[in-house]
Amino acid sequence: MARGQITVRAARWSATHPWRAIAMWVAVVIACFALGSVTGTKQSDNEGDIGEVTRADNIVKSGNFDDPDVESVLITAPSGQLDKAAADKVAGVVTQRMRALGGVADVAKPMLSPNKEALIVRVTLKDGDSADRVQPLLDTTAKIQQETPGLRVEEVGGESIDKALNETLGKDFKRAEMFSLPVTLAILLVAFGALIAASVPLVLALSAVAAAIGLSAAASQLIPAVDAVNSVILLIGMAVGVDYSLFYLRREREERAKGRGHVDAVEIAAATSGHAVVVSGTAVIISMAGLFLARDAVFSSFAVGSILVVAVAVVGSLTVLPAILAKLGRWVDKPRIPLLWRLTANNRKPRFWPTMLKPALKHPIATLLVSVTALLAVASPALGMQLKFPGTEDLPRDTAVMKAYDRLTAAFPSTGTSHEVAVRAPANQQPAVQAALADLVKRTQSDKLFAQDGLEEPRVSKDGTVTTLEVATPYEGGSQQARDSLTKLRKDLMPETVGKVSGVEYAVGGFVAADVDYAAHTRDKLPLVIGFVLLLTMIVMMVTFRSVVVAVTAILLNLLSAGAAYGVVTAVFQNHWAEGILDFKSNGAVVSWLPLFLFVVLFGLSMDYHVFVVSRIREAVLRGVPTKQAVAEGITGSAGVVTSAAAVMIGVFAVFATLSTLDMKQLGVGLAVAILIDATIIRAVVLPSIMTLLGDANWWAPKWLRGKQPKHAAPTAAPEEERELTPVG
Repeated sequence: MARGQITVRAARWSATHPWRAIAMWVAVVIACFALGSVTGTKQSDNEGDIGEVTRADNIVKSGNFDDPDVESVLITAPSGQLDKAAADKVAGVVTQRMRALGGVADVAKPMLSPNKEALIVRVTLKDGDSADRVQPLLDTTAKIQQETPGLRVEEVGGESIDKALNETLGKDFKRAEMFSLPVTLAILLVAFGALIAASVPLVLALSAVAAAIGLSAAASQLIPAVDAVNSVILLIGMAVGVDYSLFYLRREREERAKGRGHVDAVEIAAATSGHAVVVSGTAVIISMAGLFLARDAVFSSFAVGSILVVAVAVVGSLTVLPAILAKLGRWVDKPRIPLLWRLTANNRKPRFWPTMLKPALKHPIATLLVSVTALLAVASPALGMQLKFPGTEDLPRDTAVMKAYDRLTAAFPSTGTSHEVAVRAPANQQPAVQAALADLVKRTQSDKLFAQDGLEEPRVSKDGTVTTLEVATPYEGGSQQARDSLTKLRKDLMPETVGKVSGVEYAVGGFVAADVDYAAHTRDKLPLVIGFVLLLTMIVMMVTFRSVVVAVTAILLNLLSAGAAYGVVTAVFQNHWAEGILDFKSNGAVVSWLPLFLFVVLFGLSMDYHVFVVSRIREAVLRGVPTKQAVAEGITGSAGVVTSAAAVMIGVFAVFATLSTLDMKQLGVGLAVAILIDATIIRAVVLPSIMTLLGDANWWAPKWLRGKQPKHAAPTAAPEEERELTPVG
């Protein structure tokens, strides 16, 4: 046992001062969460430099426009033709009551839709936190609706949609917690057979999530956060937090079963499992750091949240966990679940995994070819992967505000998807700019790709240098027609009109532009991020195992499992066959940020299994066991731990596939499938096949990398099912 290791020193102090360590941990978690509550979360308002849409945003910002929020009150007939007289009367009531509200700056004149089936009253809110003022508008609209049963009166706008969406996301977050906790607890009960032992990893994971959420909010003051970051923290935190505690607890438990004292058992667990946790946590953090290379708000926010929760989980498993285990002693195995306890305490030789390994050990070439071919077939749909941002049309339609939004955009197409034309020119060129924009609008009026219903007019900055115009399309933001309208606007209409004004600078932004430019940005950055992650993973694996071949094998296997996960996500979400199963509406694409994020998460988490499994195999080889037998011993001996760890991750990730938003569904399915493939086909079929084929060549390394090869103790130095926790090198 390496008493000089920092993991051992930290564990010994915590085990000998348990109440101090526990109190310090509780204080740190509370302080982190309180810090986040005090600072609040700074939301990101940009995506970084991702092309023309960024230039458009910069032009608009340079105009210093007053940009108040606008809510629309829509008046329609529940059935049949709209009674214009009755609708005008209701619109008058809406106008009067809305003007009386303190948060309202202006109420526009009612406007009839082009199809004569709807009347709209646009309400402009005063500057400030309009989120606090939208509720009185909603209450007023609801009261008018009660007084007018013959017509449908409903409110929709950016703030009301955000409010409904935040409520939905809040319910989703609570539902994820509610379902992930019992699922995780059930898996841990099967793994440990005792309630307290199963509860300890769960409690530590939740405390790590709470602390990381607080730290993430504070960190958002430097690196602004996106809405989904808390869901990502919960997703990653529950997975790694439980796994790290599980590995540590299993080793400590086995040492006590051998007659070790509580403190000695904790020290041995720290020297083995604790060191493995540090290696794995470092690998995840390094992988997540690769997201910063993408240089945009979404990936930077996810990187910060993920790095923080992994770091907190590692610290917790090395500090407070030893204190809890030392204080609980043998109480950690109470109360026992009779049947499950007998299963976990059963020391009979396992039968399932040796059976699974037979094809790989007896026929490695055939097994390798079949398994790799199957995984490549699963990955093949990824070749047709399309990337899109989830748009308003992809939000859940079970809320009143989204049903109202659909009716609003049907009656007034310009209130739906629109392109933001941004023009900057010397003030003396303003007449020429206005004439060019008028020409632009005229050209769109006869084009079915564009919608004109008279709701939008050009805006001019106070100094006359910046002009903006919303050019609407009647199609959904993620549709090909919307993209075609953007292409026509950028490539043809803008150069032929605005582009002819002397000294002009222009760009086209908006949701569709952000969608198209972000997908292109992701494709450009993906090779850079992948290269960074592969290089760092290669270095970590070479240093850990003192082998170039093992490192290269790890890279290839992780690429294979990542490709298979991409293929499954593409096949599921770009098509319609799984909509009923997962309760979603396909938009024919994968969320733009998912491939990058899924890749780095998978590479980080896969290090857990690879370190535990391959280190066990190498231990046997260094004891003189032939490679084929060492592969069988290593995978069989590590199967219990790896299976439990993978089951926890898959259970947590699968819960996210049940959430409302499309991005969280795709993330949950992608990660669950990736871990399932990694922990089963990769580790039990592909890995043993390729290592059996390579034989002694697995451990080749240049002389400078080999270092001093350690002499391993007899197999009794660590329990059979836990020796894989000790990294080699």
